[in-house]
Order: sequence, then C-alpha cells, then structure tokens
Amino acid sequence: MAYSLLPHDSYDDDVRNYPISHSGSPHLDSWRPSLYDENGVFNKLKRSRSSSEFTDSSFSSDVSFTSVPRLQFRDHIRTYTQRYLAAEAVVEGGAAATAVAAEEQGNGDEMKLVQHLISCAEAVACRDRSHASFLLSELRANALVFGSSFQRVASCFVQGLADRLAMVQPLGTVGYVSPKMNVMDVSSEKKDEAMSLVYEACPYIQFGHFVANSLILEAFEGERSVHVVDLGMTLGLPHGHQWYSLIHSLANRAGPPPPRLRITAIGLCIDKFRVIGDELEAYATGLGLNLEFSIVESNLENLKPEHIKVLPEEVLVVNSILQLHCVVKESRGALNSVLQIIHELSPKVLVLVEQDSSHNGPFFLGRFMEALHYYSAIFDSLDAMLPKYDTKRAKMEQFYFAEEIKNIVSCEGPARVERHERVDQWRRRMSRAGFQLVPLKILGQVKQWLGNITSSNEGYTIVEEKGCLVLGWKSKPIIAASCWKC
Repeated sequence: MAYSLLPHDSYDDDVRNYPISHSGSPHLDSWRPSLYDENGVFNKLKRSRSSSEFTDSSFSSDVSFTSVPRLQFRDHIRTYTQRYLAAEAVVEGGAAATAVAAEEQGNGDEMKLVQHLISCAEAVACRDRSHASFLLSELRANALVFGSSFQRVASCFVQGLADRLAMVQPLGTVGYVSPKMNVMDVSSEKKDEAMSLVYEACPYIQFGHFVANSLILEAFEGERSVHVVDLGMTLGLPHGHQWYSLIHSLANRAGPPPPRLRITAIGLCIDKFRVIGDELEAYATGLGLNLEFSIVESNLENLKPEHIKVLPEEVLVVNSILQLHCVVKESRGALNSVLQIIHELSPKVLVLVEQDSSHNGPFFLGRFMEALHYYSAIFDSLDAMLPKYDTKRAKMEQFYFAEEIKNIVSCEGPARVERHERVDQWRRRMSRAGFQLVPLKILGQVKQWLGNITSSNEGYTIVEEKGCLVLGWKSKPIIAASCWKC
C-alpha cells in the first residue's frame, strides 16, 4: 500500500542516531532499538502474542503420596513429615512462580502497549484511518488513566493521536483541517490548579526558580536600584511563588536591602498579574522593602522595546521560566525578534529555564518518540512519589502534562506552541543572538537544595553540562537552567 505523507509526517532521520537515556520505562528503552534493522531501515511494527506460560516439573504425575512402604510408626511420621514439607515447598514455589509469571505478563502487556502506540503513530502519520482507528480502540482499552505509570502516560498520547487523526484530511489531499475548539477542553481553572499541584509536588519548576533567584541575588549584590523583567510570570503560575522567595532573600541578606525593587510582568493574564502584584507589594512592605510592580499587557511576539521602562542607573535582570520555547517557530523570526529586544535592554543577566528535550523537530514521528521517552520519565517520577489513586496526581497528569503532550502530538503550525528544545540547541540560538554564556558555579548549592526537598526519593539527578545545570529523573534530562549576558 502506498501512503501519501503530510509535510510534517516523514520520520526524522536524526531519531535513528540520537542517544536514548534511561527514561524510567524499561519497556520503552528495551524495545526502542528494534525500530530499525541492521541496515538502519525503519521497521513497520507488527503485533505479537506474548507467551509467558509457567510450567513446574515438581507437579509430576509420578509423585504419589500413598506409595509408602510398611515401616515402624516413627518411620511413618518421619516420611509423612518430609513429604508434607516437600509438598508445602512445591505450593510456595508455585505461588512465587505465579507472581513472577504475573509480573512477566505485565511487562509483556506494556511492551505490546509500546508497540501499539508507535504503530498507531505510524498509521496516523501515513493517514491510514482504518488501521489507526483500530489501534486506537485497542489502546483505549489498555492505556488506563489509573494504571501503571506507562499506561497513564500512554493514555495522554492516545488522546493526542486521536485529536491528530481527527484533523488529518483524506488521502490525496495535503495538510490538516483547521483545529476546532473542543467543548471538553480543560478549563483555565483546572489548568491553574494542576500547575500549582505540579509546582508543589515536583521539583522541576522549583528548580528553575531556585537557580534563577540564586543568579538574580548574585547580580543584585551591592546594588541600590534593581529591576526584574519576568517574561510570562512562569506561565501565569498563581501567587508569584518565585518572587516571594526573592523578596525574602533580599530583605534578610547581609547589609541593607536595595532601596528600590521593581518587577515588571509581561503577558496577557492581566487580572491574575494584578492579584499577584498586590500580594507581593503587601509582602514586601511588611519586610521593609519598597516594591514597584508593573504589568506590560503583551505576548512576546508583539513585545516592543518601548514597552519596558528602564530607569537610569538601575540594574536589570530578565527572567524567563518555561517561556521562550513558545515563540520558537519554523521561521525562527519570532524568537530572534524577542532576543533582539532583550539584547537592546542590555540586562546584566538573562536567566533561561526550559524543558530539555527535542520536541520541535520538523517530523511528527521523531517528535512523538522523543516526547514518549521524555514524559515516560516524568510519569515514572510521579509514580515514585504519589499513590496510584491519588486525585492530585491524576489532575497533574491529565490537566497539565497531558495538555503539553496533546499539543506536541496533535498540533502543527502556529497552534503548536510546546516546542521544547535541548540545551545544546538553546546554546546555539543564544550565541547567534549575541549572548554569551555565563557558566553556573552553584552545582553544590543546588544539589543541597534538591536533597532537602526530595530527601525520600533518590531518582532525581542534577548535573553540570557545559556551564548549564540540568535536572533529570534517573539520568533522563528533564529541565535545564542557563545564564546569559550581552
């Protein structure tokens, strides 16, 4: 059968060569190499039955507990005792083997789930509606929202694949139909709640805030007038958590606090920003700090230099937490424009925190595979921290991470905003825009912080990579922080 491919539906050749880090999903890691044969040709996946039957030779028909010779009474007792103990051992061994077989069966089920997911992605990419719909029906029955960590992440990818299939036009046409608003889309209230839960339960966003505040405090050392420009206010995270910590640190560090602190929030969540600003100003006043909070109502793509008021002799810092990837487009013009504006402001430092994964490739299947590894690691970390039926965990998975996954999997063009890139790619982008990397020398401090907030879980790792700090789960990079100067 010949398939007509969409512009973004070819498989990314680079995916054949990029390294696979341990993602917390052994089924995914162990199966991944079989995607290609020995010649490097992509293999179309086929479903296979798993055979994990258990047999135990101990249950032999030759064993007879009635064939006991005529012996003295105490010999009868000894013989029956030995045979009872032997039979008991067989029963216990059978139970243990049954448990092992069940575990192997579970592993086999998850292996089939991985295969079906990737087969379905391939069918969707090839616009094979019939085969994709068949696989989706099987996936929906096995990708359980309250199942294992991989079943839970698979349920999010199933939603994305279903959405993408619904937007694909029939064979013989090019492109996608325009995405329609779904009445079942997650409300902003649920998204805000889920994001707050992610902030509280996971170290990922807190890691970005801790590193950023450490760098900002260092940049403000000894300065009297300081100004922070916050791009997006961490996607509108309620309560302004990052700045409470910064204000507290400025008020309590050695020496007098700066006479003037200004924070400028840039984004479209005006009502939310006003609430945050009022809370922060009241908090700063209670600590003896003079805080001026201002708002620039603009998205990053429409930002102009004159929107940001910089006073003479004040030290400026630009803070971007999980924000700049949203303006990475195919043309790269939008991101270059934003970086040029920041460069013209001449900040002392620009703090950049972004997801460390390649979800912006031009080819759908390459993005799909990378996202599957990345979010499998995140869901595995949630599984290690929270019970299976925890309501908060389900909200984080379905209302926050699932929204990112669906955007990566189902959207194209301007609608696809979750364009995460690896730290090496950001390094190249920032250098081309005229910024110089400031190597981070706070690895020990960040490791101590991580140990304090995740003392019961040793799966998280922090490494220094070419001057940047990367937080990961079981060596799989999740989020990276870097610092830049003009």
